[in-house]
Amino acid sequence: MSKGDLVPGQELQFEEALAQLEELVGRMETGGLSLAEAVGSYERGMGLAAFCTDLLDSAELRIREIETAAESEPVPDAAFDLEAEIDLLLLDKE
Repeated sequence: MSKGDLVPGQELQFEEALAQLEELVGRMETGGLSLAEAVGSYERGMGLAAFCTDLLDSAELRIREIETAAESEPVPDAAFDLEAEIDLLLLDKE
């Protein structure tokens, strides 16, 4: 098994990697694997687990960035007058 087989490429989606990991764990739990197959499955599973963890960490970071950006956006004033703003915009064009 090559290193490329242990850690999937970017073309594999999180859900696919997780499904493969769950399948590997299920096969290992049934106990019908040879030692070599069990070790290979363990290696592949560790690669899939690391891949899934990286994707989850990236998603969490992105969510935090979105939340931070949303918190830093100015909150509109409660006294905001849409008609007055439209009038101002129209006057600027004249």
